[in-house]
Parts: sequence; structure tokens; C-alpha cells
Amino acid sequence: MANFFKSSVPQFSVDVYQNEYLPEGGREVNAIATVTSTGGGTIGTAVSAPHLYGAGEGPDAAVAIMVDCSGSMDYPPTKMRGARDATAAAVDALRDGVHFAVIGGTHVAKEVYPGGGRLAVAGPQTRAQAKEALRKLSAGGGTAIGTWLRLADRLLGSAEVSIRHGILLTDGRNEHESPDALRASLDACAGRFTCDARGVGTDWEVKEVTGVASALLGTADIVADPAGLADDFTRMMETAMGKEVADVSLRLWTPMGVEIVFVKQVAPTVEELTDRRTEAGPRAGDYPTGSWGDESRDYHVCVRVPGAELGQEMLAARVSLVVPQADGTAQTLSQGLVRAVWTDDLSASTSINPQVAHYTGQAELAQVIQQGLDARKLGDLDGATAKLGRAVQLASASGNEDTAKLLSKVVDVVDATTGTVRLKARVAEADEMTLETRSTKTVRVKK
Repeated sequence: MANFFKSSVPQFSVDVYQNEYLPEGGREVNAIATVTSTGGGTIGTAVSAPHLYGAGEGPDAAVAIMVDCSGSMDYPPTKMRGARDATAAAVDALRDGVHFAVIGGTHVAKEVYPGGGRLAVAGPQTRAQAKEALRKLSAGGGTAIGTWLRLADRLLGSAEVSIRHGILLTDGRNEHESPDALRASLDACAGRFTCDARGVGTDWEVKEVTGVASALLGTADIVADPAGLADDFTRMMETAMGKEVADVSLRLWTPMGVEIVFVKQVAPTVEELTDRRTEAGPRAGDYPTGSWGDESRDYHVCVRVPGAELGQEMLAARVSLVVPQADGTAQTLSQGLVRAVWTDDLSASTSINPQVAHYTGQAELAQVIQQGLDARKLGDLDGATAKLGRAVQLASASGNEDTAKLLSKVVDVVDATTGTVRLKARVAEADEMTLETRSTKTVRVKK
């Protein structure tokens, strides 16, 4: 089932889980492709075992840290203090030899360190200088996240490196540029660097922060208490330092007559990829997956095949992992096959593969949480109760305990099995925002 290719980067494997049997007239084929990368950098290795790396060892990388310095960061003052401490902790977690910069973000973007349109190279001296520069950060001004991202892109693009990564922290809404301007910045930066986004406190817009992370293939989260920022930034930087290979794409090849219904990442988070396809030759398209370290992710592929006679079988799709080469070609790291077989065996054609069933439920869970919270904000209490009740039911059935806990802070659960709930009269803003921000996080199938 797994298929390995030797390469200079970590080894990738693709395992395909599906029920390939279709009834007479059946046309829709669903498969879960589990992609695993091994033998590269363990997350945090450079930090937890520095003796394994000398200066410049490990993958060549550049990181830009974007810190919100708008006026609201002074309310309360612990936010700005927490942001300075967190950025210092992230700088400490940089591996020697990594290029980096710190950006202060308001309604304009300013270079905090090193300045002059350059990146610094991490080492004892530059880390100390960066932390000294952070002491001068103060709050004042508005918020225009697109300008921060464009400066990060310019700085990161100045380095000849394979891994480019951003970390973005904000505490407020993006009030000093239009949604279209932010979208244009995200479109301009997509594929050029990955970016993790964090919201501190409770005065920011969840869809803005998750939108940045989604467009730039990073993670999003809430840090409601500024005291938790340093630990969070350290973990983010350690994860970034563990990335070994960038610009990996999921390539889907389909035979003539096969239509692609959707392609989505379903673990560790739900991420819709269907509309991000770029053509890659006859009947093949690439879907971006960003940078990889030692990790595993799951993808749900759904295709529609032409009708066929009982007893016939066909290759419905080929799923490959590819990375671009300097000469413009792509290297295949691994691949797996999706099949379709038509049968009159009712038990074979009607059984649902456990992996497919599980992740279909996890994708629905993410969707109904969003719909339920949106309905609650609009005052549609019946709609909110129905959707969040369904969310409780799905979280319980799939063993997604983290999401179940978050839901229990927004609704009183009467019966998790049937999804019977009552909306809580009062909900802490941080609890609602945490549920919304983390709604796309999934649990894997229990083996």
C-alpha cells in the first residue's frame, strides 16, 4: 500500500484507504490518502538537541516575525509586554544560521530588526541585538495586516533559502485597510511563504486570523491570556525549525472522463484545497500543502467516474507527492492509487470505509460549528441550537474530546448521543472565540 522513493529530502509515503467497490450505476469514489514524512528533522530538534546542528546545518531557512504594535496593544499593558517576551523567546528558538527579521505592525509595517531591507543571520550576537531592539517596541497606531505580510514577503524573498516562514501576532481587527486589500496581499504572498497566525486577547476577528493562516498554509490559534504567548511562540518556532522540505504539492492525476468533486486536507485540520489547483500537465493538477517536517497528514479525495458494467474495474485517480526542481520539472516523492470496481455484491458495495466515514464526520463537525456560531451571533437561537447540537453529537461519536470540551463551554449538553443541547445564556467571549478558531482541528481515526 505504501510506496517509497529515495530522495535527498525526508522519505514520504502515501497510504490510500477506500472501499473501491461500487454498485451497478455507482459513480462516486471516495478515498483518504495518508501522507507521512519520516527521516527528516524532528520538530524542535535544533532547540532540544543543539549538538546535532552546527551553524548553517539543517535546512536553509528564513523567518519573519510580525508583531502587532497598534495602540490597542497597550490595553492592558500586559499585551505589549507579552508580545515582546514572546518574540524574544521565538528569537532564542532560532537555529544558528537561519535568516530572520522582526517587523512591527501598525497601519504601516516597520523593520524593527535588523533594518535596511535585510535579514540577520541567527547567532549569539544577532539574537542579543534583536532582543535589545525589542525593548524599544511601543504601542501606537492602527492595524493593516496586509502591509505587514508584504514587507515580510519582500524580506523573506531576499534570501536564497528553501524554507520561508512567517509568524504573525495581532490583537485587533484589520480596520486600516479594506478586506479586498488584505485579500490581495494574501494572494500575492500565497506560495511564497507559510505563516502561522495568532490572536491575543479577545478583540480580534477570528475569520481574519484564520483566513491568513489558511491562505498561507499555516496554523491559527487564540492566546486569550498574554502570559501564554512566550510558550506558544517557542512551540511555533521549534515547529518551523523542524521543517525540512518546502513547496510540496499533492498531485492528482485522473483518467479521461473522471471528474474531481473535491480535494481537502482532513487532518490535523480541515482545509479546503479544491479551488487551489494549478494545472500540471494532461489531466493532472497540483494542490499546495506547504512545508513538511516529520509528520503525517490526511487528505480526502472524491472523484466521479464514468458508468461501467458489473465486473469492470478502473484506476480512478493517482495521488502523488511532488516537489519542484531547479530545472522546472517536479520530483515524485511517493504515490498511491485510487481504484473503482463494480460489483453486484451488496455487502461489498454498501460498506463505508472507516477512514472515509470518520473524516466525512470531522469535516461536517467543523462546518456545523461555524454555522452554529454564526447563527448565534445573528440571534437565530433555534438554528444555533440545532447546529451546535449536531456538533456535540459528531464530536462525541468520533472521540474528538478537545472539541467536545470547547462545545461544553458554549452549550449545556443534555444528551451527547442524540445531540440534545441548550444554549448557555452567558458565554465568555474567549470561550466562543476559542471554539471558532479551533473548529477545524480534527482527531485521527483510532487504529
